[in-house]
Amino acid sequence: MNDFEPEIDDIKAMRSENGGADLKAFMRQQIANGRARREQPKPKPVLKPPGHKPGAWPPGTSPPGPPPERQIPDHVWRAAARHHSNEINRPDQPCDCGNCPKENR
Repeated sequence: MNDFEPEIDDIKAMRSENGGADLKAFMRQQIANGRARREQPKPKPVLKPPGHKPGAWPPGTSPPGPPPERQIPDHVWRAAARHHSNEINRPDQPCDCGNCPKENR
């Protein structure tokens, strides 16, 4: 890096030589030097292990499931799905999901 701070006489000399091309080149270099000091290098990406498929879990493992206290029995899932289907497809008819109160059936 060039930390040269020009004097006013130096700038006048550069402006008068080559139609100011020297001054333009000098200023471009000063700007580039300032940007180089300011910009941080980008970190290198972490390399994936060989054979890794994007989005896949490592071999021999599986994604974690819900905790045991949140396991919902199959018959409750089926009743909830049937109730939701009845609300969408047959809103004017009584619900036959098995979970609704008798006044809604």
